[in-house]
Amino acid sequence: MNRSAPAQRSLKSRLFWPVVIPSIKLGARLLWRLRVDRGPGFPEPPFVLAANHYSFLDPPLVGAAAYGKRARFIALVDLYGNHRSLDWTLDALDVIAVRRGTVPLGTVRACLAHLDEGGVVGVFPEGIRVEQFGEAGFKRGAAWLAVKRQVPMVAVAVIGSDRVLGIDNHFRPGRIRVVVGPTLHPIGSDNAAIDELTDRWARWVAETLP
Repeated sequence: MNRSAPAQRSLKSRLFWPVVIPSIKLGARLLWRLRVDRGPGFPEPPFVLAANHYSFLDPPLVGAAAYGKRARFIALVDLYGNHRSLDWTLDALDVIAVRRGTVPLGTVRACLAHLDEGGVVGVFPEGIRVEQFGEAGFKRGAAWLAVKRQVPMVAVAVIGSDRVLGIDNHFRPGRIRVVVGPTLHPIGSDNAAIDELTDRWARWVAETLP
């Protein structure tokens, strides 16, 4: 795979990651006793980062766990326009936007380009925030990217963010734990490989969540 030089982050993003992400991590430790279990750790980029999705807190917390890996997360366009602070955060996280109900060719190109540049693409295969893991099914986009570029997919489980800030958007006391799981390598390059990789990820997350 040919990799070009890493793309330049926006000024907002370059300020956000070294300043705000560590601050979020520190705040989460103070407020919710955040614990990050890195397990075997992360491979060298490029790779796909795939996590379960309970809360708006998940992207910055998973991003904090992968700090220094040039992670860009896929986010729904629908998230924009609800709160100025959220819009600012999404831009600062340098998200790759996707529009619901469309064929996301631009999103796919952006993700593949970021992997080709040696970056990390963060994906929440459930597609939306959920109350129970698996209730919305699993989209195959994360595994598709990994198989398409023959890069690893790292499984991540976020535990407790649903109790702290769930889909009702109300803050509560609680504990949050981010568990970095195994590095899952694609086996093959066809649709069966995509399904198999998605299943391996889902099984690990289901076994890790309480």
